Amino acid sequence: MKTIFFTLFAALLFSVGLAHAEDLPQTNLPREKLSIGIHQIDTQLAVTSEQREIGLMFRQEMPQHEGMLFIFENSSRLCFWMKNTLLPLTAAFVADDGSIVNLENMKPQTTESHCSTKPVRYVLEMNQGWFAKKGVKPGTKISGRLFRP
Repeated sequence: MKTIFFTLFAALLFSVGLAHAEDLPQTNLPREKLSIGIHQIDTQLAVTSEQREIGLMFRQEMPQHEGMLFIFENSSRLCFWMKNTLLPLTAAFVADDGSIVNLENMKPQTTESHCSTKPVRYVLEMNQGWFAKKGVKPGTKISGRLFRP
């Protein structure tokens, strides 16, 4: 009887775990070092459509020196929202040369759109307040091997 109960309990736990597997943050994305002046950023790269779709959803925390860089195939006017994203973030919409076009503060768990003011290929999401604390504004350049001079 104990064996049957244990087997049923284990099966229930396993099925509950699978049901919520899609609610887990993505953690094994490729990384790239970026810099803004003297400030170093350890970025996770969201390159595929699935990686970009999930982004920073379900994250409970993110270290202050880390962010996520969304990379798109072509420049276009991009819009982001925060559905299932638990952290307050700021999105930097970034041109091909690494210059920040505009910054948008985004509230957690909302579907409000935050858009680039010009066509861009990159979006760097950081903890809200990071850019302001570092004095980063539109026009500031981000350095890294991904950006063309």
